[in-house]
Amino acid sequence: MQMIRHIAELRTRLGNERAIAFVPTMGNLHEGHLDLVRLAREHGSCVVVSIFVNPLQFGPSEDFDRYPRTLEADCAKLQGLADVVFAPSVNGMYPARQTVFVEPPPIANELCGAARPGHFRGMATVVLKLLNIVQPQAALFGKKDYQQLHIIRQMAAQLDLPVRIIGGETVRAADGLALSSRNQYLDPAQRAEAPLLYQVLQGVREAILQGERDFERLQQQAVERLTEKGWAVDYVALRNQSDLSIAQDDPAQRELVILAAARLGNTRLLDNVEVCL
Repeated sequence: MQMIRHIAELRTRLGNERAIAFVPTMGNLHEGHLDLVRLAREHGSCVVVSIFVNPLQFGPSEDFDRYPRTLEADCAKLQGLADVVFAPSVNGMYPARQTVFVEPPPIANELCGAARPGHFRGMATVVLKLLNIVQPQAALFGKKDYQQLHIIRQMAAQLDLPVRIIGGETVRAADGLALSSRNQYLDPAQRAEAPLLYQVLQGVREAILQGERDFERLQQQAVERLTEKGWAVDYVALRNQSDLSIAQDDPAQRELVILAAARLGNTRLLDNVEVCL
């Protein structure tokens, strides 16, 4: 495995590759990331993983400065799984102040976008930059960040990017908590409480499968259950998988997703559960 820090060197290394599968990450890798890297091997003969904490997608009061940076440990985990690790500096990715941005679709202002204004603009911009640098045939993103995956798919389709966007299933701990680099912010008591988010979403899913169609009531009940346990809920929302539009009691809408974001202490956790009727 080769670790590369500079764009020109990476382009030289990848110049003759014809089947590149790419996994963009912000590092602090866990089993969810590694599962994506293993999946990438099924889609390319050369697997590239980027490790870059992107300042453009963090708000002024968010955790950019304290976001865990564990490059040496990450590279050790990637041995035998990736062919190339691309770990640029902030100055390498943004040698001048970034004044050109990707304008994401309107859905970027809802759900996580409502709580994190500008986040998806910064995310889409860096993903487009990385896709242009790596030039992969396939790029893989986790379904845990469901809204992010949807926006990236829209960007690739509408800008005619020559890359297949592949979603990897959410990897969970034994108690159901979706794996996330931010889970390490949780103290022991919070970590014991954290699986409740998934349990609540599973409860909504079961209610729908049993015939409940008052989606507003289901969302409100989920928010109330989390709030009673001390969570600060950004949203629990039932949407259509295809475009993340608001789900209605419509027989034509058969593939739904329940999305949620909530804070436990100072840690913001995301999760989602798909429902197929």
